[in-house]
Amino acid sequence: MKSRPLALLGLALTGAMLACAQAPDTVLVNGKILTVDPQAPTRQAIAIRGDRIMALGTTAEIRRLADSRTRVIDLQGRTAIPGLIDSHMHAIRAALSFATEVNWIGARSIAEAVARIHEASQAMKPGAWLIVAGGWNLQQFKEKRRPNQAELVEAAPNNPVYVQLGYSWVMMTPAGLNTLHISTDADLPQGPGLQAKLDRDASGNPTGGITGNNNGIVALFDKLPKPNFEQQVEGTRKFFRELNRLGITGVVDPGGNNLDPPDYQAVFKVWRDHQMTVRVAWALCGATPGSEFAELKDLTQLLPMGFGDSMLRFNGIGERITWAMNNNNRPSEADKQKFYEIMLWAAQRGMSVTMHWTSDESVDHLLTIFERVNKEAPITGLRWSIAHLNNASPQTLRRMKALGMGWTVQDALYFGGEQLQNSPEVRREPPVMTAKEIGVPAGAGTDAHRVASYNPFTALQWFLDGKTVSGIPLRGPEETPSRAEALRLYTLGSAWFSFDEDKRGSLAPGKLADLAVLTKDYMTAPVDQIGGIESLLTMVGGKVVYASGPLARFEEHQ
Repeated sequence: MKSRPLALLGLALTGAMLACAQAPDTVLVNGKILTVDPQAPTRQAIAIRGDRIMALGTTAEIRRLADSRTRVIDLQGRTAIPGLIDSHMHAIRAALSFATEVNWIGARSIAEAVARIHEASQAMKPGAWLIVAGGWNLQQFKEKRRPNQAELVEAAPNNPVYVQLGYSWVMMTPAGLNTLHISTDADLPQGPGLQAKLDRDASGNPTGGITGNNNGIVALFDKLPKPNFEQQVEGTRKFFRELNRLGITGVVDPGGNNLDPPDYQAVFKVWRDHQMTVRVAWALCGATPGSEFAELKDLTQLLPMGFGDSMLRFNGIGERITWAMNNNNRPSEADKQKFYEIMLWAAQRGMSVTMHWTSDESVDHLLTIFERVNKEAPITGLRWSIAHLNNASPQTLRRMKALGMGWTVQDALYFGGEQLQNSPEVRREPPVMTAKEIGVPAGAGTDAHRVASYNPFTALQWFLDGKTVSGIPLRGPEETPSRAEALRLYTLGSAWFSFDEDKRGSLAPGKLADLAVLTKDYMTAPVDQIGGIESLLTMVGGKVVYASGPLARFEEHQ
């Protein structure tokens, strides 16, 4: 009689053989599969069953697994990559207004940009707002300037128009200013930490422009009418599909400005309806100055770290945890003590934290707090991170490594690096290769969509050539990753920040079947063409959520 352990082993082997005997639902063959797996970096074909990768190999090997019910997608030599993951994108906020905003991403001239406003006005009722909420930079225009009020009025004479550039400048038409009852500086957001004033010409007349600081522009945007709930839900679906068009299958969303707790209801609705096409790991910010701690404790009472599923999951707190520490290079001791108390509370509850910080010269304020917290409640396994910090020094990166921290890196210098072109320090910004050498986990992203485009291939090209949107080279070769290293930053590197590197980010048996088939070969296309790559077919969990061109027939409509 067989012993019990041998009998159990026999059952396990039988189950494994039965699983192997099951045919895949889908196979992709005759391709160039970039796996981001160092053990097998390139394969010809991949088999998928359910939401998981079943096997990779040669086309002949994978075809042998298929049966008559298996869907066969012939890639005809095309390149497929793991689904891209943006480690720092304000996707939930961008999605809310995507169905109603005017998008200037990719516009090459003022004429093209204002033409988009005119086109949008034709579909809107007179008096309806036309809003460009960001994602553009004057350097992308051949004119190398911002639009003026007259150009916006000519484009949409019957609608109020609002155009925002980053978090420092806004242009409105007279209809927009009148609708918001703005005629003097006193009508702009007022209060501690808020700065905003009307721009004036040489004669002292208002130009329609408004210049302000981050908090002032955030407060001004809050005066605009929000899309209704149906528009927010529609925008969320459309924006996620737009990300799928660019091969994105996941984002880590750090919350941010102009995003309050009620604003999450649209993405919750899309999730409940099983219509998510992008995996979202999301964070909560402190919403009300001075009340952040109480709000965060209240909001997370029934929201433990990691709560959710593979499509939508709570990922901790950030990026603006307290208003007092936000964009503040000289925080007071009181500011730091309040921040420390929240950080200690988060650590004791096992929460991840991501913090927006831009300057290595002042990051000691932040890291000293984190080190203090770590002595009382270890954070080394919680995957805390810093976003931005383009000029991170080796010393800073070593401190981050000691705390088990990660670093999310964006392409901000692609849009705003011209003013640094004469600085020798910019040749090492951002120091992604130094971070790799030290062992700091790093993930790529965009910080879209207020301050940058959400296009991952724009960012990937920038990682490789270090050139600004105007074509000015900034970064030196010592901090320039290879194509494979840059792709890893945008896949497996970013998956680390949501504890998902064992589930996605590379193409390997047992992992989630998230992938994108590209219009060009990322590994061999000229570097200056990488920014123009798109996805022909994007798959999330084995389901084709986007397909176009020669592969359009494979899309599965929800």
